[in-house]
Amino acid sequence: MPRVLRWGIIGTGGIARTFARDVALTGVGVVSAVGSRTQSSADAFASDFSIPRSYDSYEQLVADGDVDVVYVATPHPMHYDNATLALEHDKPVLVEKAFTMTSDEARRLVAKAREKRLFLMEAMWTRCLPNIIEIRAIVASGELGRVVSVEADHGQWFASDPEFRLFNPALGGGAMLDLGVYPVSFASMVLGTPSRVTALTQPAFTGVDGSVAMAFGYESGAQAVLSCTSGAGTPTRASISGTDARIEIGGSFYAPGPFTLVQRNGDERKFEFATVGRGLHYEAAEVARCIEEGMLESPKMPLDETIAIMETMEQVLSLT
Repeated sequence: MPRVLRWGIIGTGGIARTFARDVALTGVGVVSAVGSRTQSSADAFASDFSIPRSYDSYEQLVADGDVDVVYVATPHPMHYDNATLALEHDKPVLVEKAFTMTSDEARRLVAKAREKRLFLMEAMWTRCLPNIIEIRAIVASGELGRVVSVEADHGQWFASDPEFRLFNPALGGGAMLDLGVYPVSFASMVLGTPSRVTALTQPAFTGVDGSVAMAFGYESGAQAVLSCTSGAGTPTRASISGTDARIEIGGSFYAPGPFTLVQRNGDERKFEFATVGRGLHYEAAEVARCIEEGMLESPKMPLDETIAIMETMEQVLSLT
């Protein structure tokens, strides 16, 4: 049996809480410590999830000898510093998406992990879900024929609060890094890095990007049509269309759920998957598997692809 990884969590926000709940579902992970900027926040989080140790500094958390791996769940602008701190203390790291604020930060973080020979992964949990693994297998099998187009959207409505992280520039606000990373990563998973990028951006009331429409072109001739917004709840559907068949994913394409394979003649086959929790336990289990096998990155979310995705998002935002 693989050893049980002892997780240390940096950050106490919503995604950190979801991760703490889901880790227990892996059977190969426990949360042994949490770090926050204040002791009261760390203590409350630790109490809610029966975590034995809580710290009021990230330095104390990464120095804890009973922490095997660190999960960075702070806002985007803190990712680079927090992950670097963990790597410098010889801890493997799982970093929430978007991985960093810039592609330069992403390249430097990956270089640090490779220099230290430590595992590092972007927490794009979608890549580890059973439905997405099956979709990738179908695409790789050639059953769709030549892929012609990918479509995906991710929109959520948020109240107009200038202090909220999606609208606050100081917290890395903007729809692209928080929401757009999902459709961009989905297109990258299927088609790779685009050779042409066009985009139309509408700013939110604080000046950060509020809605982004994207069109990507690829050397293969395929296209991707993607969008994200922080101003409305959109269908959040996705599709992959090929010359012989297409895959349709209903609402919340980035989460656990069913999908339908539609043949060119209209015949349909639905794929359904049983799951528990929110689905973050799949990425936690993937980290445990990779570390157990001595791997420094996951083939499900390779580091060079994470860098390329950051570069693509940067290119999109430069077109505003």
